[in-house]
Amino acid sequence: MATVPESTRLMLELEGTVEENLNRHLGVAKEWMPHEYVPWDEGRNFADLGGEAWDPEQSRVSPIARTSLEVNLLTEDNLPSYHREIERAFGRDGAWGTWVHRWTAEEGRHGICIRDYLLVTRAVDPVELERARMQTMEAGYDSGDKALLNVFAYVSFQELATRISHRNTGKYTQDPLCEKLLARVAMDENLHMLFYRNLVQASLELSPDAMMRAITDEVVQFQMPGAVIPSFVRKAALIAKAGIYDLRIHHDEVIWPLLRQWKIFELEGLGEVGEKARDELDQFLKALDTQASRFEERRAAAEARSAARK
Repeated sequence: MATVPESTRLMLELEGTVEENLNRHLGVAKEWMPHEYVPWDEGRNFADLGGEAWDPEQSRVSPIARTSLEVNLLTEDNLPSYHREIERAFGRDGAWGTWVHRWTAEEGRHGICIRDYLLVTRAVDPVELERARMQTMEAGYDSGDKALLNVFAYVSFQELATRISHRNTGKYTQDPLCEKLLARVAMDENLHMLFYRNLVQASLELSPDAMMRAITDEVVQFQMPGAVIPSFVRKAALIAKAGIYDLRIHHDEVIWPLLRQWKIFELEGLGEVGEKARDELDQFLKALDTQASRFEERRAAAEARSAARK
């Protein structure tokens, strides 16, 4: 008799959980219209249609805010690659496939409304943005054929990280319209996080050792999907320096809330594999906390030096 692959067994056992959470999601998700968040009356033609070419002076947000807005939008732009990756992991059948397509549809409107807002308000350079979009989508996104449990863990952290990045970017712009838009996008990201978070919870009950190993691997190796964006490292450094998204936020507001929700360090009954993974996770978190503190100290010192020169 042929042995059923572990991923197939898990998908069969989790089908009920997926359906339950899909129905919960559909019950709480509120319909919203991207066009209602864009100040269309501010729009005007660019140079090729007899209007003005973009100029930095036309933007009402700071250069750092522009950088964060561009990174957020370019990350959303790579949706075709994300869809491919999640469909590869979840398939097209049953509740799994229904979720994949619903998630993709909801994610699709994020890029639509953010781009419309940025172009209408002339917040960013449209030429630079389009060139970066082309480069980002040509690079695509490859998860490296993550195992199913690793996908659950990664998207849980990633959706929460994206939610926080959008919310903090909106606040940083000091533009009420932009903050309202990104807060609405962040609400979608939060609902997506809840779906994946609950899959991890169920998987900890079904395969605790394997799920613990996956959680540790994804925390230790975590990288935002926007890492393929041109000059991402430099832009991420600027965003971190501004306090929009940095190591402290990642440690305190992304990793730990999920670990506490899953009761990772209270979980009993782990085998050797799970205990080893949990020990590795504990050591990594301590090191990350130290890194975050050092970054905060360096940033505070730089700010003090800058203030002293004024």
